[in-house]
Amino acid sequence: MRSIIGAIGLCAALATPVGAQGLSSVDERLRQWIVAHHEEQIGVLQRMVDIPSGTLNVDGVRKVGALFRAELDALGFSTQWVDLPKELRRAGHLVAERIGRQAPANSRTLLLIGHFDTVFEGEGQKFVRQDTIARGAGTSDMKGGDVVLLYALKALAATGQLDRMKVIVVVTGDEEAAGRPLHIAREALISAAKRSDVALSFEGGNRDNASISRRGASGWTLRVTGRQAHSAGVFGAGTGYGAIFEAARILNEFRERLAGRPGLTFNPGIMAGGADLSVDTSGFAIDVAGKTNIVAPTALVKGDLRFITDAQKDSARAVMRAIVAQSLPGTKAEITFEEGYPAMPVTAAGRALLAQYDTVSRLLGYPAVRALDASRRGAGDVSFVAPIIPGLDGLGAMGGGGHSPDEWVHLPTLVMQTERAALLMVRLAGAP
Repeated sequence: MRSIIGAIGLCAALATPVGAQGLSSVDERLRQWIVAHHEEQIGVLQRMVDIPSGTLNVDGVRKVGALFRAELDALGFSTQWVDLPKELRRAGHLVAERIGRQAPANSRTLLLIGHFDTVFEGEGQKFVRQDTIARGAGTSDMKGGDVVLLYALKALAATGQLDRMKVIVVVTGDEEAAGRPLHIAREALISAAKRSDVALSFEGGNRDNASISRRGASGWTLRVTGRQAHSAGVFGAGTGYGAIFEAARILNEFRERLAGRPGLTFNPGIMAGGADLSVDTSGFAIDVAGKTNIVAPTALVKGDLRFITDAQKDSARAVMRAIVAQSLPGTKAEITFEEGYPAMPVTAAGRALLAQYDTVSRLLGYPAVRALDASRRGAGDVSFVAPIIPGLDGLGAMGGGGHSPDEWVHLPTLVMQTERAALLMVRLAGAP
């Protein structure tokens, strides 16, 4: 982790106003190149989307990675595919590095972050263009962001600026469902952050907002047992309330005690109860059997917990544990927590980084950019590097329908996002 003195120096440098003199001739050439290659950029996006690459589709993720790797190889990057242990059942990550021949020794190293995997895939999720809209898995989350990252680099190379920069690119293969344990699944990303000065992440973008904070996310599992008995005796001293009633009590008290806390959410995503439960190896498919005249002896609930800070996470977990401990008669419950994505809190260096992006956006004639409320965005890979270097997220494609079969991207805005990213990279890298 960087020293306090180093962090203060970086924060001060990021806070320095840029671009007050207007666009330079290099800036104008960057814009012209990006506009001229817009259709080519869409073509690369289509090729990526047409390769199904759901997180557990190891072969598909690797194929998308090979396509992207070839593009970076052509730009002079040194690339490698980082495999993960087989037991993680994940494809791995692409890591690429380039130190420009004319890069000053004291120039900043930029870490650019993307991901290849999607939530949905299949024949019905291929690229379909309808005027200014394109639909398909990953069009906006985040193969669209990947091509923004790529074409910003291509524009910088075409105008000679990439030779003045130090850049590391990490595109993960399992952002949508990261392999466990996380310290292994994110080792390559964290290692790259330790060699970098600032991180830019290309999750879905917005005309007016970017992210300098992201909520953390962790999982929880509630297991409840009760006394199996005839339903006629429910609530009685000999039978008790059963596992399903106890699970319902616990969930309702979670809602009563914790709902409404700013930045905190907790969602029971899977619930099952009955006489018999069996869970498959994924942990997310459950077979359940029982009868209406049997008081259920078992119940299982799996959910997530999202938080702004680690302190908020710890406080919420303490409340949840206390609620679980107050079992109804004839029942017993336990809750376990699984660590997930860390929180990315707001920092002074993050605010300064956002100010740079805002300046660049307005310099280009685009809207001012403000911080996005962290509650409006899920967890992301940039959070893993946040304890090491300042980061900015939301630089990617603009669209909607993420994590659903209706995902889409607004194609014209790829130009705006690519221009803003390219100019920001120039300023942050310290290139003239």
